Amino acid sequence: MDDLATLITRHSGDGITTTPIPGLSVMRSETPTEPLGHIVRPSLALVAGGAKVARLNHRRLRYGAGHYLVIGVALPIVAHITEATPAAPFLGIGIDLHPGPIAALLLEAGPSRPTADGPSLGLAVSEATPALLDAMTRLLSLAEQPADAAALASNYEREILWRAMTGPQGALVRQIGLSDSRLTHVARAIRFIREHFSETIRIEQLAELAAMSPSSLHRHFRAVTDMTPIQFQKQVRLHEARSRLLAEPGDVAGAGFAVGYESASQFNREYRRMFGASPGRDAQTQRAAAGVAVPTL
Repeated sequence: MDDLATLITRHSGDGITTTPIPGLSVMRSETPTEPLGHIVRPSLALVAGGAKVARLNHRRLRYGAGHYLVIGVALPIVAHITEATPAAPFLGIGIDLHPGPIAALLLEAGPSRPTADGPSLGLAVSEATPALLDAMTRLLSLAEQPADAAALASNYEREILWRAMTGPQGALVRQIGLSDSRLTHVARAIRFIREHFSETIRIEQLAELAAMSPSSLHRHFRAVTDMTPIQFQKQVRLHEARSRLLAEPGDVAGAGFAVGYESASQFNREYRRMFGASPGRDAQTQRAAAGVAVPTL
C-alpha cells in the first residue's frame, strides 16, 4: 500500500490526472469535496489513502484505504471525498473495464462456478487483496518506464482483471465480458436511455432492445441500478442539466427544457429533491468544486 501511495503522489496533481498508460488515471486531494454527480463508466477504482462515499439512488457505499470499487455498467452516481488532509490526502487509482479483454480472459480461463440467475447491483466495494495491490502498483510504475510499458502494460492489466474476476466481485466483473449476461442486456437499455434521455421512452421499446420481456427488464434493471428505467432516465436528465449549468450557470430554464422537461417548476422541484439545492445555487457550488472532484475514483 505504501509503495502504491508513493507512486500515486508522484504522478498526480490536484484532482484527476491521466497517466501515460491508456485507461489508467490517478487522483489526489488534500481536502474533502462537495458531492458531484456523473454518469460513470465501467471501471475499477482503488483507494490508497483517505476515503470516499458513492451514492446510487438510495444505496450508499463508503470505501477507504485498501478498498476498491467495481462499477459494472454506466450508472448515475453522486460521489465525494469524505476524508482528506494535507498530511493525509485522498489517493486513488482507477482503471477502465472493457468487455473485450474480460471476454478474452474468460475464454482462456474456462467455465467458472455458476452464479445465481440475474445480476446484483451494478457496483460494489471490497477489500483489495495483496495480489491486486501489487498488480496495480506494478502497472502504475510503468508510467515512468515507457519502453517497459509497451511490452508489459497489457500483461499487468490482464493480471488486474484476473485478480478482480477471481475476487469477491468476480461475478460482476465477469458479466461485463459476457455478451449474453443479464448485466449486458441491461446495459443495452441503459445505453439507449443515455442516448435518448430527452425523449419519451416506452418500456416495451427498451425491453425489445434488451431482448427481455417488459417484466423481466423491469426486474433486472432495478436489481442493477436500484431504479426503474423511468427513474433512471430522470436521473440522467438531472445529471445532464447539472453539467449544462456548470458550463452556463445563468440559463436554468434553458437547461431544464434542453434535457426534456416541459415544466420549469417541475424541473426546479425535482432538481432540488435530488441535489439538495436550487439549480442556480447548486451550479455555483459545483463550479467551485469542479476542479477536484472525480466520480470514478
